[in-house]
Amino acid sequence: MLRSERSTLRRFLALYAFLTLALVLLVSVLYYRSEERIMLLQRKAQVADYAADQIKRLRRLHEHFPRERTYPRDPRFRSAIYDLEHVQIFSTMRNNVVDFRRDIYRHDGVIHFVKLLDSYYLGAKYLFIEIPDDRAWFWTTLGKTALGAGAALFLLALAGLYLARLFLSPMRRSIELLDRFIKDTTHELNTPLMTILANVEGLDPAALDARQRKKLERIDLAARTVSTLYDDLKYVTLESERPARDTEFDLKELIEERILFFETMFRARNIELHTDLRPAVMHADRRLIARLVDNLLSNAVKYNRRGGSIEVTLRQGELSIRDSGRGIPPEALRQIFDRYARFDESEGGFGLGLDIVRRIAQRYALELSLDSELGKGTEVRVIWKDAES
Repeated sequence: MLRSERSTLRRFLALYAFLTLALVLLVSVLYYRSEERIMLLQRKAQVADYAADQIKRLRRLHEHFPRERTYPRDPRFRSAIYDLEHVQIFSTMRNNVVDFRRDIYRHDGVIHFVKLLDSYYLGAKYLFIEIPDDRAWFWTTLGKTALGAGAALFLLALAGLYLARLFLSPMRRSIELLDRFIKDTTHELNTPLMTILANVEGLDPAALDARQRKKLERIDLAARTVSTLYDDLKYVTLESERPARDTEFDLKELIEERILFFETMFRARNIELHTDLRPAVMHADRRLIARLVDNLLSNAVKYNRRGGSIEVTLRQGELSIRDSGRGIPPEALRQIFDRYARFDESEGGFGLGLDIVRRIAQRYALELSLDSELGKGTEVRVIWKDAES
């Protein structure tokens, strides 16, 4: 899966997970409140009977007051009476935080039932009945909620994976079509490119006049540019999965060869080359490292300014290629190594070069460091573990 696909998939799954959790949480809260209302309705009939018994006792106390002054109590519940102004007259309740707006409710481990009195017995207008909340319903509801939420999350996760596949399928089809086009293009390029290169190399520049030599140089430049692109296409479509033939080789010699290959391009764009190459060896597939160096040099040429410069520095364990080109926008740096990523449409290509560099670097555990500043240029450093360390 390409990095762009992974990034798109992560954003989709993050949004889907957020919406899924929000939906499950909302349904769970609604279910909990529904179960709470059902429980309160079931308890309401019980406490309403308690309230009727307490009202009878309050009426008897009211009729025999002041001879009898003991507030009636019942072991099954606690109670309190309030006047019309919501002022407490007497209470045996454990929790005296009361709510006059609801007829039954839960609060801090107890259930309160509120009864509006028709007659003002002992000056009371409101009777509160308090019973303990045993919370058995709570744990039952919690278990059912957890089970239901788990099942819902599992089913929604399966649906999310299915939707993600549907969501990515157009992108995947587009990439597959592009890959197929590149593969077909690679096969079509092979024969004419080899013919052009063979004929160019077969010509003797000394036998041509200045005008013809200029034309030959342009043909040579175009052929080498197409050859670099062809090598990238061939690597992506045909050679990337081939077993590597790792050997220890002279990296300085390889870089000098590749610089010589690009000499025509340097000259065509009037680019000044500075090299500081010291002996260095690497254990890898020489063909793949040549592919990596070619892509770095090609980008240094393509995205350089005319009359600019390129500095190539080699030390054991580190290769640096710096150009004086236009630089890379900061927002593009995170995706610069993605396949098909192109941030400058003025230059040709498929956006494969730095993806190939990244894949080869990953294959040999090479560290890639890219520093760029708009208007000043870009430096790419390839760092590997010194074989002697």
